[in-house]
Amino acid sequence: MSLISWGILGAGGIARAFATDLPQSRTGRLVAVGSRERAKAEAFAAEFSGGSDRPPINAHGSYDELLADPCVEAVYIATPHPSHAEWCLRAARAGKHILCEKPLTMNHAEAVAVAAAARESGVFLMEAFMYRCHPLTARLVQLIREGALGEIGSIQATFSFRVPFRRESRLFDKALGGGGILDVGCYAASIARLVAGAATGRPFADFESLAGFGRLHPESGADLYAVASGRFAGGIVAQLATGVGLTQESGLRVFGTEAWLHIPSPFVIARQGGEGRIFVQRPDAPVEEIVVSSEKPLYAYEADAVGDALAKGERESPCMPVADSLGNMAALDAWRAAIGLIYEGEPLTAPAARFP
Repeated sequence: MSLISWGILGAGGIARAFATDLPQSRTGRLVAVGSRERAKAEAFAAEFSGGSDRPPINAHGSYDELLADPCVEAVYIATPHPSHAEWCLRAARAGKHILCEKPLTMNHAEAVAVAAAARESGVFLMEAFMYRCHPLTARLVQLIREGALGEIGSIQATFSFRVPFRRESRLFDKALGGGGILDVGCYAASIARLVAGAATGRPFADFESLAGFGRLHPESGADLYAVASGRFAGGIVAQLATGVGLTQESGLRVFGTEAWLHIPSPFVIARQGGEGRIFVQRPDAPVEEIVVSSEKPLYAYEADAVGDALAKGERESPCMPVADSLGNMAALDAWRAAIGLIYEGEPLTAPAARFP
């Protein structure tokens, strides 16, 4: 099959991660990059061009130039959070397929607008939760669906780290969508919804209700750390935790009537390829270690999820359906509303109205 020709919109660290892994995908190749600074785009293009598997890359000094490039079929949007909606909308109007870095947008209202634009333009849309495309995640879902843990009752999901406060850092700057909930709490909400869905025979589940608490930085107003408790249909409950200013044990624990499991690294899985692990504990039995091997780096799986869907003529991927992204944004809205975290100018409404 012909390779998907990718353009990367943005030239920061996450863009570099995607560009590094893309040559090891089955379905894609990098043909262009766009930055607000031409020199930065040219340096990025030079870094990733060359060799038989890395053709020359077009360097564009603006995002609009990238979207106007006829060589580009799909774009990976790797800009800061607040501009995701704008460039998703522009990419859709330009007829480019879209893989947008998480969170898809700043809030549910923006996500609805992006989904509508992609649908109207007939382009592919996926939120870039790379872990959703990895074999370890597929094995997790299989275990839950097969009833390996019995009836699921409780889920604990945490993604948190601590970095020293710097007012100008995007992690703490509210103007750049700073804070833990949007940056990494989105993963915790996403995986809890995935597990609850698998436990009830669905691709994902939406919260029936969610309450949260957190600490906002006294200077920047961004959330340093936060927790949430939520309830799904069928009596499944979830505890979520996140932070950019608190060292916590990141991971996933799922508790059932017959056993429970632990994944120490459920989000950044075997970054360069290799082995990921799931640990299953049953009463009065040794811990069972399930090893899941991966043949390629993490972001190559994500690129192939897009490529495989496009090869079938589909406009979304089962790895991360659009409706799943909308439900996750609704959950994040509710979590932020519960702790009083509102970004300037956004239409964040009462949490009771946010769940699909």
